[in-house]
Amino acid sequence: MSETGKLVGVGTGPGDPELLTLKAVRAILEADVIAHFSKKGRNGNARGIVAPHWPAKAVELPLAYPVTTELDRREDAYRDAIAAFFDESAAAIAEHLDAGRTVAVLSEGDPFFYGSYMHIHARLAPRYETEVIPGVTSLSGCWSEAGVPLMQGDDIFTVLPGTLSRETLALRLKDTDSAVIMKVGRNLPKIRGALEDADKLDRAIYVERGTMAASKIVRLTERDDAPAPYFSQILVPGWTERP
Repeated sequence: MSETGKLVGVGTGPGDPELLTLKAVRAILEADVIAHFSKKGRNGNARGIVAPHWPAKAVELPLAYPVTTELDRREDAYRDAIAAFFDESAAAIAEHLDAGRTVAVLSEGDPFFYGSYMHIHARLAPRYETEVIPGVTSLSGCWSEAGVPLMQGDDIFTVLPGTLSRETLALRLKDTDSAVIMKVGRNLPKIRGALEDADKLDRAIYVERGTMAASKIVRLTERDDAPAPYFSQILVPGWTERP
């Protein structure tokens, strides 16, 4: 029997292809199979980031999400559909691993930072040789492009999903020195309200498509409440009372 292949989780960074690490590029070039997540009928962002380095010999394995915003994430139907999707995706990848192939699974940003890859990892890492290649996170990409230092010294830094309730967001914002709010989308009015409640709206900065083409950076007070694109974040800098 042939030996099983290797599973590689590859962080592709926040969007700018030049922010791919050398190690990530090498893993892509050496892979027999490259799997990537996407919406139905579309290539995902990670696929576009690595396109300049795509090896001609690699088998492409698209993994299309069954749902995106059609169902509420708290509904049982959503959880069941997503769990089944990751089960099926892991099984498809396992077929290649069992055949002795190296499979690189692309993950936007960093694989273990809100990345879909982690669900594949949890299912397959106990059974196969695995390597995870870290990537530049969307957070560092956004605050670097905005030129905004977020924390220093003993500042407490918090990452918050905008899907939380206004009350929970405000409570967390009050209890931290600096923060990044992710998953903005349709939650922008609620996030704005939470920042007002925490008395931190004036310092908030809105970053849209950070490090990508057509990126946009403005103070949140200058941005309306229209739904934000998926690749949007709100930066809340700390260290305001020190030089």
